[in-house]
Amino acid sequence: MNQTKRHAIFTRLKSADPHPTTELEYNSPFELLVAVILSAQATDKGVNLATRKLFPKANTPEAIAALGEAGLREFIKSIGLFKTKAKNILATCQLLIQDHDNEVPRTREQLEKLPGVGRKTANVILNTAFGEPTIAVDTHIFRVANRTGIAPGKNVLAVELKLLKVVPKEFRHDAHHWLILHGRYQCKARKPECATCLINELCEFKEKTNL
Repeated sequence: MNQTKRHAIFTRLKSADPHPTTELEYNSPFELLVAVILSAQATDKGVNLATRKLFPKANTPEAIAALGEAGLREFIKSIGLFKTKAKNILATCQLLIQDHDNEVPRTREQLEKLPGVGRKTANVILNTAFGEPTIAVDTHIFRVANRTGIAPGKNVLAVELKLLKVVPKEFRHDAHHWLILHGRYQCKARKPECATCLINELCEFKEKTNL
């Protein structure tokens, strides 16, 4: 895929959704951090249902730490892997209290030292909370990048690095959200809705459906 076509794709995505953002509900970088940790192998909708109950009761590192593991589990038990996630969130809260004055760190290196935070989660925080032009590659973005030909790669890191290289600079900040939403609602895993896709003729997927 050439850059002219990539530019046209993101121009259309921007025109359809000028200000994309995460579907996770949050009001602070810390709330976003907790929500993203909870979202691993879970839906944003399921996470939001849990955090709507959790955050009014506890939305700071000290407040969640005060809940303890049993207390936190009660709020998030509807989410997959909630026991492991509770441990990671509490351990993260302790590090934020001890080492970061209760604030979410703003560098990838420091973020990735937090329990439950890998490269993808760090990218989400850097992009969505702090405005960095990072791209967090999840299953949706990995699929869209490969299927469309925008940024093919054999693994998530390869796709991330390719996207950072080929996405035009003017679109880089919001590219993560456009691609994830496109994958979630249009370019679906089992049956992409190609007939109604706004980038249909620009996409290089050879097995388009509904045409």
